[in-house]
Amino acid sequence: MSTRDVREALEGACPMPFWLDSAVRPVPHPPLLGGEECDLAVVGAGFTGLWTALLQKERDPSCDVLVLDAVGAGWAASGRNGGFCMATLTHGPSNGIDRFPAEQRRLEELGRANLDAIGSAVERYGIDCDWQRTGELNVATRPWQVAELEEAQEVFRRLGLEADLLDREAMQAEVRSPTYLAGLWDRDGCAMVDPARLAWGLQRACERLGVRFHEGTPVDGLATSRGGVLLTARGGTVHARRAVLATNAFRPLLRRLRLFIVPVYDYALMTEPLSAEQRAAIGWRTPVGLADGGNQFHYYRISEDGRILWGGYDAVYHYGSRVAPTLDHRRRTFERLARHFYVTFPQLEGLRFSHAWGGAIDTCSRFFPFWGRALQGRVAYVLGYTGMGVGASRFGAQVCLDMLGGDGSELTRLQMVRSTPTPFPPEPLRSAAIELTRLSLARADVNEGRRNIWLRSLDRLGLGFDS
Repeated sequence: MSTRDVREALEGACPMPFWLDSAVRPVPHPPLLGGEECDLAVVGAGFTGLWTALLQKERDPSCDVLVLDAVGAGWAASGRNGGFCMATLTHGPSNGIDRFPAEQRRLEELGRANLDAIGSAVERYGIDCDWQRTGELNVATRPWQVAELEEAQEVFRRLGLEADLLDREAMQAEVRSPTYLAGLWDRDGCAMVDPARLAWGLQRACERLGVRFHEGTPVDGLATSRGGVLLTARGGTVHARRAVLATNAFRPLLRRLRLFIVPVYDYALMTEPLSAEQRAAIGWRTPVGLADGGNQFHYYRISEDGRILWGGYDAVYHYGSRVAPTLDHRRRTFERLARHFYVTFPQLEGLRFSHAWGGAIDTCSRFFPFWGRALQGRVAYVLGYTGMGVGASRFGAQVCLDMLGGDGSELTRLQMVRSTPTPFPPEPLRSAAIELTRLSLARADVNEGRRNIWLRSLDRLGLGFDS
């Protein structure tokens, strides 16, 4: 497809996340003005913060919970992702078993139970978010990726899980693309969801239980005060007995955490609704989410109104861990994604894109969340979801609340929870290491998956990952 055709397909695409471009988007809550007091303050109204507030009110209805957010519920990563709500707590079973082999079977059980609990909450609170537990289908588009799918299926078996390996014919029967050679379908480990409507539904559930919200309230300070903590924000202060920090990719309030996460920009496109003929041309009768098997990979899924969300591939880090609204749009990446889309589905040539957007996610060197406490145990935090926070955020919130409870729990005793990732180096080494890793992963994709000396060194240090 020519560059001109690609640009025409993107022409007029709305520069905001499809999920947030909605008539049901709630009116923002008023910002903080003056002083407030509460039992539990939650900083951030994304999935982690919303689950923290909801679970705390379910545990103790008398607890006064106040949530503060710089803009509004679900406006950042929680409302602009692909809507893959996954059971994995470790960014995939293979990544987890490499790090916590003795614990990974239990982590998989906890992850599946966590996903069950999210589905139960959606039903219990009547959250209209197009929840569908269809699983995830990983596809091979190169011969070397077929072998990797076979290895992944064996890891599933070792952990007592099931995943169906589809050959080329079976794969084409599910979704038709000339690029597909095989697929691995984990039918139980993922649900498709409209992430913004999930976030807004969780917020409404919180409000029904008595949680208070102040939006348009960036928090910029945190200190101990009067047996609790003092949060300073634009417009006022909040004194709380305890606090949970759920700030994802944004600059942590605790300085010591700034070497442990980096914000990486992810980008996505949404097509116009497919016609009946276009849908028939690709099959895809089951709305299962897909991801291809490269190190630089695409994720994609069918929306409730018959569009295709197509995202991933580029993961862009900006020097100095910069996060800014101007970085949400990257024409070069949008054009690259569009070209890749038409290679995967040439039968959809001429289909245009209605939305194009990006946003920052928080990643850490082990690629799944880590936890900790601060200010004499009065503050808990969780960071580092690396794009898997739609599902793992509820688990992250549970652990934070258990930490603040003080008595310990099975979750707080997990090695995964007690350990922390290796910090990233400061600039300029940080940018250099990230860029070298990105280039090495791209080279591995065109070199039959073979990892160069840099990637092999990261593997030996326990810092390597193939996506």
